[in-house]
Amino acid sequence: MSLRPALGAAALLLLAALPVVPAAADPGESVTVDPTGRIAADGTVTLSGTYRCLAGKGPVFVSSSVSQSTREIRYGIGGSRAVCDGAEHRWQNSGKPSPDSLKAGTAQVDTTVMELRPQGLLPLPYFHATRTQDITLTAS
Repeated sequence: MSLRPALGAAALLLLAALPVVPAAADPGESVTVDPTGRIAADGTVTLSGTYRCLAGKGPVFVSSSVSQSTREIRYGIGGSRAVCDGAEHRWQNSGKPSPDSLKAGTAQVDTTVMELRPQGLLPLPYFHATRTQDITLTAS
């Protein structure tokens, strides 16, 4: 019995599971991060900024993560729904990483506007805009 049909099917499934990434950033789509974020006494971090994206075919989200001292350790700071209508909108995400993992001071934020675009049987990620930026976390 030949394994070629099974290997071919597996390869097609892997290709179908790859994220759909735009070939070039559309100038009408962007995401920004405010230069200052907040960290509350209980460790809750709040990040914010703006985004603009064009019409989506599936649900769209703005996600954010933050790191301090080392890029290898990133903390997810929530996600929020996005409206892709070509207009500029505000986003704000809050999250509470493990206790004492972040403190007031310089931090690096990664933000992504990502759509779960219907593609056959599975929704696949489609990235509208991404940004990495240094910010200052201030105690609030």
